Amino acid sequence: MAKKKKRKKPLISPGMKFFLIILLIPASMIIYSFVYFAWEDLKSIIYPEELSEIEKIQEGFDLKIPEEYIPIYIAAGEKYNVPWTLLAAHHRVETRFSTMDTLVSPVGAEGHMQFMPCTFVGWDHPTCAGLGKGNIPESEKTDPKVIEKYGGYGVDANGDGIADPFDIEDAIYSAANFLSKSGVQDGEIEKAVFRYNHSKEYVKKVLYYYEQYNRVGPLLEREALAAID
Repeated sequence: MAKKKKRKKPLISPGMKFFLIILLIPASMIIYSFVYFAWEDLKSIIYPEELSEIEKIQEGFDLKIPEEYIPIYIAAGEKYNVPWTLLAAHHRVETRFSTMDTLVSPVGAEGHMQFMPCTFVGWDHPTCAGLGKGNIPESEKTDPKVIEKYGGYGVDANGDGIADPFDIEDAIYSAANFLSKSGVQDGEIEKAVFRYNHSKEYVKKVLYYYEQYNRVGPLLEREALAAID
């Protein structure tokens, strides 16, 4: 009579198999996530053509000029005879292209291009003195008629009846208006920049970025306008 063969015990019990499966699910998800994000980073290196032409032109800049602002700089510069690259330089220095946590400075400068209220509305306003914060009612701060009355530099660029330093178009056009009347229209760029902020260090920073942007200005302008067309 033949002896019955003993059944070999499985190396891993069913319970252990189940435990390992449960354990491997999150591990697999982690590995998948790691591979996915690593591939996304790798693609940005392997396929540089995914960068826009404007981004490629600005490679090496510590902070790129946002594409959507360039047409506004150009239009404001043409209207007030101010180099658009100078407007970009001011925007870069003032609020890092509007990426600051707040667009109101500790001394009261407001908006994308950091105007003191009295400069924006006009120093002839009865509440204006000192550094220029003033005590201008909110209803008057953005009223083009009030600004005209008191000789301010605020501009209603988009024709909505409001001159608002927190509106990107109004702010850039207002900066162009100020710089033009402060000396740029006569070719005195450094003088105008100093009038914008009475600091030699400020002038040095603005002129640094102005020269940097000027070197690629024609290329950036061509690409920005082509994108609009």
